[in-house]
Amino acid sequence: MMNEFLKPYQERAQATLTATLADTGVPQDLQETMHYAVLGGGKRLRATFVYLTCEALKVDLTLADSSAAAVELMHAYSLIHDDLPAMDNDLMRRGQPTVHVKYGEAMAILAGDALQAGAFESIAADELLSSTSRTQLIHALAVASGRKGMVAGQVLDMHHETVKASEQQLIAMHRGKTGALIEFSMISAGIIAQVDDDTRERLRRFGEIIGLAFQVRDDILDEIGDSATLGKQAGADRHRQKSTFVSILGLSSAQSRLEQLTTEAISTIEALGSSAQGLKLLGHYVAGREY
Repeated sequence: MMNEFLKPYQERAQATLTATLADTGVPQDLQETMHYAVLGGGKRLRATFVYLTCEALKVDLTLADSSAAAVELMHAYSLIHDDLPAMDNDLMRRGQPTVHVKYGEAMAILAGDALQAGAFESIAADELLSSTSRTQLIHALAVASGRKGMVAGQVLDMHHETVKASEQQLIAMHRGKTGALIEFSMISAGIIAQVDDDTRERLRRFGEIIGLAFQVRDDILDEIGDSATLGKQAGADRHRQKSTFVSILGLSSAQSRLEQLTTEAISTIEALGSSAQGLKLLGHYVAGREY
């Protein structure tokens, strides 16, 4: 049932990404690598958050396409670089060889660089949006993906490869590494809809909390899932002795924390009324997904 609910948004995101990456004049090997990284799978959750939030705010989805594409391109770039030997050295992603395994490290780095730039280009080139909205969206994405957001989270992750993290340090790490882009998904819709400050803060807070819930569920799945379903090596975090919510809290307490976070996230958007029902469903899906 949930898969059927998500399908139209996932298909819209996939079509938008395909069109975004269809530019001519790109070297063939770079184009092939980017297509492999972006179009070869993924749940499109970040794009779906953009679309569902825009729907909740009564915004035409054509105004959301560039932000939906941008957040997925930025996410794809982050995965490429995260999988590199200098980072996590992962060999499998979504059931397929990681980008550097298939195309080599140099091409993986360059494809990631191109996708990061393409994320900003997607928004900057969207003439359906006002220049003010485009500027605000580009700034929000830069903050979410950069030195105070996703990159900062990755740096903290590297710091804690050899030093056990506390729960608060783990939360700070994942707010950057995972939560920042989900926050952008929520905030972008608020920017497009030109909502008031209170509503924008509610959206940001929902993204922050549900992003943390996403990571707690990820840690639980790494512990209890199987590689075939996850599309990557199950138990990899435990094997590397990485700090996770499961290693710090234990499996049962991590599950309780997940339920607490989900309830808290849903409560932040109650003020949006019945129009936020889709967002609530997606929040519950994030907390209960199997991969």
